[in-house]
Amino acid sequence: MNSGVIVQNPPIVETPRSKLWMPDRVIFTPAALDEPWGQQLYKRMQSFNLPIEELPRNRLTGLRGETPRETYNIAKRTLAVVTAPPSAFKLSPIPPSADWQFHIAEGCPAHCQYCYLAGSLQGPPVIRVFANLPQILANLANYEKPGEAKSFEVSCYTDPLGIEHLTGSLAEAIRYFGTREDGYLRWVSKFDAVDNLLDLPHNGHTRCRVSVNAAPVSGRFEGGTAKVTARLAALRKLALAHSLGGGGYPVGIVIAPIMPGEDWELHYNQLFDQISAALDFDCDLTFELISHRFTPGSKEVLLSWYPNTKLDLDEEKRSVKRNKFGGTKYVYNADIMKVMRRFFEGEIQKRFPQARILYWT
Repeated sequence: MNSGVIVQNPPIVETPRSKLWMPDRVIFTPAALDEPWGQQLYKRMQSFNLPIEELPRNRLTGLRGETPRETYNIAKRTLAVVTAPPSAFKLSPIPPSADWQFHIAEGCPAHCQYCYLAGSLQGPPVIRVFANLPQILANLANYEKPGEAKSFEVSCYTDPLGIEHLTGSLAEAIRYFGTREDGYLRWVSKFDAVDNLLDLPHNGHTRCRVSVNAAPVSGRFEGGTAKVTARLAALRKLALAHSLGGGGYPVGIVIAPIMPGEDWELHYNQLFDQISAALDFDCDLTFELISHRFTPGSKEVLLSWYPNTKLDLDEEKRSVKRNKFGGTKYVYNADIMKVMRRFFEGEIQKRFPQARILYWT
């Protein structure tokens, strides 16, 4: 959908596929191997000829190095198949993204220097995949209300598409929500391997989103991800009708984290040009706009992971925002936020008049 131009038969444009992430080490806990889904995950890992280790106890070991950076490198090359703890079955609201969040995995294979997970998850940033997936999905019905649409975000603690080739868990979640009357799934990714999702019976109950950014941000700070052009090409596939070879999904664009660097309006205009080219047909489209922010804790973790980062983490240039629990967050000042919001909302309304802007933050 762009500038009122209607393309009768928009083709799927093939782009070079991004390299799939493969761990150097796969570990299974005994509890994970006791789960039927854990056994299926074991077979999937075997099919990739990955080195698999069965742990003697339900405790992850061998993930720490001598320095925080070394620990980071070890953990980021490790995939652990575990069971979600009992706390995972008590869902938390996640406004403004969704009514509820749930988790099929924790940790992400990407290397974004502004990583949202820094300070959010405890311990080394190993990628944990949950083997008790059927129980996790079945529990979601407890948070639905008959006749009242409820949305469930699955991307808070992981990039589910980045590990989907190894797990198949995202596809299972999409199939599950395709059977629900009032439950709707939401996921977002910086990867592009979507072909196995195109034929799933989602019944319009899954919104697929990609996270994108201007070239100076994505090129400098988003290591290990698919290129923005590849993400948008993947979203095009997901949005196109089944009759045109696509997935027929509702889709979304998440522009995050927005950073007002040098010539930022020029660079974000170029990003909008790319989005317009990818979605040059009518589709169910939403936008989510998230400015860059950080906490004292996340800054400390990020600097231990990326000691040479050029990411702007100067508290003196920011305003302080406190939540109801006393937590501190550093955000851009009110004047900058107003200018940015006006720009982004104006461009979206001009270029994508039928799209919905879900929120600015």
